[in-house]
Amino acid sequence: MLFKKPLIQKIREGEKTQTRRISQRKYKVGRPYGIRSSRFRKSEGHIVINRRFEQKLGEIRLTDVKKEGFNSLEEFRRAWEEINGKGSWKPEQIVSVYEFELVGESNP
Repeated sequence: MLFKKPLIQKIREGEKTQTRRISQRKYKVGRPYGIRSSRFRKSEGHIVINRRFEQKLGEIRLTDVKKEGFNSLEEFRRAWEEINGKGSWKPEQIVSVYEFELVGESNP
């Protein structure tokens, strides 16, 4: 799975255990995935998806914002638009939510 470098660090530190995706690709529960900052980079660790569900983007709660690795909804919204593009925050949009755990690390 692709993540921005600062988010990979949050995963490695146990601060990020959830991610939301617009993508139509469905990651499978129970399967390990390498985490990397680019398709062309070596995996920096592995996560296993523990749960997957769909939710409207605007239904995210503070507890989920914390699982995403952020301290406030505004901080999460800014990061969302940085990752997905300006104007991508659409509260009614259905996103896939993945809860995961780090199961192995690699040296970056």
